[in-house]
Amino acid sequence: MVKDLFERIQNNKGPLGKWASQAEGYFVFPKLEGDLGPRMKFQGKEVLNWSLNDYLGLANHPEVRKADADAALEFGAAAPMGARMMSGHTKYHEQLENELAAFVMKESAYLLNFGYQGMVSIIDALVTRNDVIVYDVDGHACIIDGVRLHSGKRFTYKHNDIESMEKNLQRATKIATETGGGILFITEGVFGMRGQQGKLKEIVAMKKKYNFRLLVDDAHGFGTLGKTGAGAGEEQDCQDEIDVYFSTFAKSMANIGAFVAADKDIIDYLKYNLRSQMFAKALPMIQTVGSLKRLQLLRDNPALKDKLWENVNALQNGLRSKGFNIGDTNTCVTPVYLEGSVPEAMVMVNDLRENYGIFLSIVIYPVIPKGMILLRVIPTAPHTLSDIDETLTAFEAIREKLVNGTYKEIAARTTVDLDA
Repeated sequence: MVKDLFERIQNNKGPLGKWASQAEGYFVFPKLEGDLGPRMKFQGKEVLNWSLNDYLGLANHPEVRKADADAALEFGAAAPMGARMMSGHTKYHEQLENELAAFVMKESAYLLNFGYQGMVSIIDALVTRNDVIVYDVDGHACIIDGVRLHSGKRFTYKHNDIESMEKNLQRATKIATETGGGILFITEGVFGMRGQQGKLKEIVAMKKKYNFRLLVDDAHGFGTLGKTGAGAGEEQDCQDEIDVYFSTFAKSMANIGAFVAADKDIIDYLKYNLRSQMFAKALPMIQTVGSLKRLQLLRDNPALKDKLWENVNALQNGLRSKGFNIGDTNTCVTPVYLEGSVPEAMVMVNDLRENYGIFLSIVIYPVIPKGMILLRVIPTAPHTLSDIDETLTAFEAIREKLVNGTYKEIAARTTVDLDA
């Protein structure tokens, strides 16, 4: 007998969806209100916000707001109509691509409507069934989903582990030799949960021994790392060896969209083979023109990045000095690792928001192992040293409550109908 397709969905909401009745509207899908920035409203109360990826503070920058508004007045929300290949191509798209390519020191670039969608499509376009993919086990979901489309062999290596990388490159080399294919190696410039940079310098050094091409997702590195802000490759002095460079506008550029940059022949190929772009409406003019202004500010105002790093260093040094475990982050992403159950985590975050006015993202199982709580703090240029002091004081207080069992006791009195 054929089952109802929806039977599984109704009986199993998934590892995160099963928490929906307790979490939705507060812990997930929260409604933040007001101008984007360090101080916003949550459920009618002002909170100090550490959950925006607006690293350089461009989201609410007056020049950016004006550029967006002017573009809306001139072009409206619909222009351009159609896909780039058919009727949606403009001089502004070309200008942005040229400026992005120059900024990240590549020959050519191509705009993408969305980062997630773009990365999935890039991977799909770059490989055939004869090729082999080698990628970090902690890669972002967009990388995982892109790899899932691959009909050939793929291998994961242990996170940032050189020995594991080489072992899997050896496996990939053996198979690619047999199939007559090539090898695509994928890593991130910055891993968005742990805050570690990908080991790009060590990876490109392995090109002398193994024949592979390197694709780097630098969503969190673009605008924050490197002398000019060109990203993790510039930071590690190996940008030239990154064969395909990708970043989204959703972080430092505070916008919708993304881009991919590489040698001209590779970009020319992608332009005609990226299905997510060939069959999708072009990036709207508001986002395209607005991104030109954002890139100008990012490029011409190094003080924005300097202020960001002043805050990053103050926050991370403060956390370390107070005995918090923030792992081995060497980027703006600041993870705070604590031990506790999912119910304890819920009580703790509620306490942070309601009694200390601190809003941040919480990461729990299954994203990280059971028994661990990760508070993900994203410092930005508009934050102040006073904001950091306030947060450090709050963190000391909640850690004490976690350690002395206060949160465990409260969680025990709260109805939790799921295993934690």
